[in-house]
Amino acid sequence: MKFEEPATLNPIDRSRIVGKPVDRIDGPLKVSGAAPYAYERHDVAPGAAYGWMVGSAIAKGTISAMDTQEAEAAPGVLAVVTHANAGKLGKGQMNTARLLGGPEIQHYDQALALVVAETFEQARAAAKLIRIDYALADGKFDLEAQKTSAAPPKKVQGSPTDTAVGDFEGAFKGAEVKIDQTYTTPDQSHAMLEPHATTAAWSGDKVTIWTSNQMVGWGVKELAKTLNIAPENVQVVSPYIGGGFGSKLFLRADALLAALGARAAKRPVKVALARPQIPNNTTHRPATIQRLRIGATQDGLIQAIGHEVWAGDLPGGDVESAAMQTRLLYAGKNRMTKHRLAVLDLPEGNAMRAPGEAVGLLALEVAMDELAEACRIDPVELRIKNDVQFDPEVGPDRPFSSRKLVECLRKGAAQFGWAKRNPKPGQVRDGQWLVGMGVAAAFRNNLTMSSGARISIDRQGRITVSTDMTDIGTGSYTIIAQTAAEMMGVGIEQVTVNLGDSSFPTSAGSGGQWGANSSTAGVFAACQTLRGQLAQRAGFNAEDALFEGGMIKAAGRAVPLSEAAGRDGLTVEDKIEFGDLAKRYAQATFGAHFAEVGVDIYTGETRVRRMSGAFAAGRILNPKTARSQVIGAMTMGVGAALMEELVVDTRFGYFVNHDMAEYHVPVHADIPEQEVLFIDELDNKSSPMKAKGVGELGICGAGAAIANAIYNATGIRLREYPLTLDKMIGKLASV
Repeated sequence: MKFEEPATLNPIDRSRIVGKPVDRIDGPLKVSGAAPYAYERHDVAPGAAYGWMVGSAIAKGTISAMDTQEAEAAPGVLAVVTHANAGKLGKGQMNTARLLGGPEIQHYDQALALVVAETFEQARAAAKLIRIDYALADGKFDLEAQKTSAAPPKKVQGSPTDTAVGDFEGAFKGAEVKIDQTYTTPDQSHAMLEPHATTAAWSGDKVTIWTSNQMVGWGVKELAKTLNIAPENVQVVSPYIGGGFGSKLFLRADALLAALGARAAKRPVKVALARPQIPNNTTHRPATIQRLRIGATQDGLIQAIGHEVWAGDLPGGDVESAAMQTRLLYAGKNRMTKHRLAVLDLPEGNAMRAPGEAVGLLALEVAMDELAEACRIDPVELRIKNDVQFDPEVGPDRPFSSRKLVECLRKGAAQFGWAKRNPKPGQVRDGQWLVGMGVAAAFRNNLTMSSGARISIDRQGRITVSTDMTDIGTGSYTIIAQTAAEMMGVGIEQVTVNLGDSSFPTSAGSGGQWGANSSTAGVFAACQTLRGQLAQRAGFNAEDALFEGGMIKAAGRAVPLSEAAGRDGLTVEDKIEFGDLAKRYAQATFGAHFAEVGVDIYTGETRVRRMSGAFAAGRILNPKTARSQVIGAMTMGVGAALMEELVVDTRFGYFVNHDMAEYHVPVHADIPEQEVLFIDELDNKSSPMKAKGVGELGICGAGAAIANAIYNATGIRLREYPLTLDKMIGKLASV
């Protein structure tokens, strides 16, 4: 099914099941411990041996000698895999560094060996017996120090690296009000609950991995390329994932090492990365340096807006696309964005929840707050004044498919009680706490991906959906079941959903906020095909047939689905393919974050007292699961604002705080009341579901609202994230 023109009225618009707050259908399995995760697949790989990864102790250089003899002779050891005996390996297109290093070493904790043993403890103990001598090379580990050498990358998310409209420099120079500030964000870790883990088994020349991977189709291609085998000889199974946030988009070392270990040991092998290995061995969100320049009239109309970004990655890596939202969010005739990429020898930088916008808005939305202060305009009104209903880099010929930012700001402000805010900083006290309010806009591009599904109906009229779509805690099982139930006119209890197996049709996968909209659109397409064939079997014109109550109805007749399916049932496959609507229309999701904080006047400690947000993201397929996604993202926004930072040892090139004891993330005590308001919206140019993504929108701007609330509370403007008390306390005396 090709989606090339705006959607018209279709069965989803009945909204009998889609759009309702249905409980997660996979919830009972998860809370009872019955959901099988990657490291626990005793059902399919009984007697699996255990693998332990040995990572590099240096960040850059080569292996001059490696002695594995003592490890190989240790009790219970079945195999030791290194670059010397792994066979010829390729490198996946989506991996910046090789997943098994040696003799060259590209980053700290790059996998150099896997020890396979009968027990976990034996593998771990034997790993300590491997002796590695290194030839150390000089590395580059400091973004600030490498800023001047940063160069333009070829592309940024498939778009131009730099953009320019009008005369930015001239307009900025002549503006009545100017903001010119630099903001920094640190390296951040995904810190998901489930570590990277894989169980692998070979059957002849075919390998199956039960793994934790967000993109099953990508995983098949990447593992095949890395092992130098045909894709049809790889099966990837990933039905349940304990969080990913982008860290599991691509093939990682656990999957490759498990496959290599199983081949060497000639039996199934399971590998899980230990928590301290994850930040340096896998990926992270790269640090950024961002310069924002905004020129405006005294009454707040933006005349010039410029956003320059510097970030780093390994050779061949990508830049953090932190200026992308600035190309679309606000009006302004004179515009400029630039991205520059420095070569660093730190572990691979890559996608983390809302790559680009999450950190870009930490800078842009604070700059907008500073502009509002300089113009003496309410920050909400400043954003409304500069709203634009078309792509401001292109003009009116590319309107937004739907854009309800103003409604988000207005309704969000009313819900939060914004009118009570004192615009003068440092004026509101609650005992020893200075209290302030802040606002920030939320923006995330709406991306779509081709997605397929297989739909079956049996003789009882029961529907089964099979697709390699994944559920990373987002609710994919439930919204796919809702979609099939709505389309086929049955109750959700009549639908079975099978996910996360590469033997199923290839789906959009989970990432980039495209998963829910795209995967349900793929199910929509397959259901349309099934509806057509069932209607034909029942003697109806498909366009006239009504599917409801387990019946097909038309022309005064009603035929049960089970009867139309017949004794042998019926199975169809189809997929959604997206045309050029995303080129003809700018497509994005929008929102408005509001936060109230308290800052301890004596210690500089910041506590978030309450958060609220209003969001426009097309049809909300399930308000309960969508709200969970948004409040989770808002919580990550608190972490980005106040505590999250991978600390770089610039002498040795590694992240020092590489575990959950030292890499701080929000806990329950840090998170207050969170309110979520979804604005009614249908976007018929996004997909036949008329939905958009929502999983990443909630983090975009959340941290900036907190930063702006801190300024309102104290009058102290911090521009270096995270906004920790050591950056605050020395300035509180003036308050």
